[in-house]
Amino acid sequence: MSFFKKIFSSDKKETLDKGLEKSSTSFLGKLSKAVAGKSKVDDAVLDNLEEVLVSSDVGVNTTLKVIERIEARVAKDKYLGTDELNRILREEIAALLSETNSGEETEYVIPQLPKQENGRKTPYVLMVVGVNGVGKTTTIGKLAYQFKKQGLKVVLGAADTFRAAAIDQLQVWADRVDVPMIRQEMGSDPASVAFDALESGVNQDADVIIIDTAGRLHNKINLMNELTKVKRVMQKVVGDAPHDVLLVLDGSTGQNAFEQAKQFTAATEVTSLAVTKLDGTAKGGVVIGISDQFQIPVKYIGVGEGIEDLQVFNKFEFVDSFFK
Repeated sequence: MSFFKKIFSSDKKETLDKGLEKSSTSFLGKLSKAVAGKSKVDDAVLDNLEEVLVSSDVGVNTTLKVIERIEARVAKDKYLGTDELNRILREEIAALLSETNSGEETEYVIPQLPKQENGRKTPYVLMVVGVNGVGKTTTIGKLAYQFKKQGLKVVLGAADTFRAAAIDQLQVWADRVDVPMIRQEMGSDPASVAFDALESGVNQDADVIIIDTAGRLHNKINLMNELTKVKRVMQKVVGDAPHDVLLVLDGSTGQNAFEQAKQFTAATEVTSLAVTKLDGTAKGGVVIGISDQFQIPVKYIGVGEGIEDLQVFNKFEFVDSFFK
């Protein structure tokens, strides 16, 4: 189909291909077994395909949608050969992702915001949430690098004050990328740190302010209260902050990533997703399922450890690499 034209640069696409290699190899290996000895797509093939999609962490509900779409194609075309299944899957999954309104971008972009009432620039405020260990700090550091590379002024706020290590890890990234970071002592009020970060960012005419938050899920009510308070306090400085609440999920955990997405979307309004660690796993199908089930745009995917390996999620390039 025409929408599979190449969008990324060759280097970026090569990194994406390599990052999704385990997922692609695993999926296509299962797919070839599912159609072995079959010449046309029949009920048995569809049953096998359903099993392949579920075992590839696409998720049950999204798998059923894909199967229904392929059944409709079979009914319409009367005869579909198994040799066409790969192409049809690519088309139907890309079409499904198109319905989520995500994955259209190819570059790091932030919207132009109207100036504040006092005439000062309005910084784009990004609040990052997610449990410890999912790659949250690394994602923040790599985002800061990409925004700074575009000539934007970036300020970080270390509002995950629950762990001293979280503050120190973010400081390492701030130093590496050479951007200012606002911090307080471990145990400080996260909302106070966020307030200071926004005030400092506004005073420095920052373009982007990225706020890290604690990711404790043992008590959803506490998490909800904390994130609500952080938002409320930020709005004292920038009226409509945060402009984006980015949930970071570890793609290598497969179905556990679905569970984390459920927990966080229940605790706060999540407006975008980043799925990390896809290069070390065969569970890349989780991106398809999460994007479809939560109807929240996947904005970024982590496909390697390098500072350039957090990529803007583009559904067409993703599907092309996944079915390579």
